[in-house]
Amino acid sequence: MVRTRFLPAAAMATGLSALLAFPVLAGDSKQQVATAAAHAGMAAAATDMKMVKGHLQHVINCMVGPAGEGFDSSQANPCKDQGFGAIPDAPMDKMPALQAALKVARDAAAESDLAKAREKAAAAQAALGKISM
Repeated sequence: MVRTRFLPAAAMATGLSALLAFPVLAGDSKQQVATAAAHAGMAAAATDMKMVKGHLQHVINCMVGPAGEGFDSSQANPCKDQGFGAIPDAPMDKMPALQAALKVARDAAAESDLAKAREKAAAAQAALGKISM
């Protein structure tokens, strides 16, 4: 009987140890949106298409996370230690705004004209900046 009284405490200790070993079990969508917005701003300020597109891919990577559609593992994921992606980690009521901002970022990344890509990147930054988490 004595052993069974300690089983719940031992199970809790084991569970707590697992939580401490994996600190990002629940992502910080607010931080991921802020990081994505910063990279959209970097894209808007970039002076060559390679940098614009690279930073826009960082935005997409932050938004969708490693398991998301459009994630490019050959590009950096500046949100790597912040969670599973702003969209997967966000509350449902934020989905429409996040999806709209992601669409703007994707449209910007698909743009072949530098000035238009930068303009759309600035629009993505503005859209992300309006999302309150």
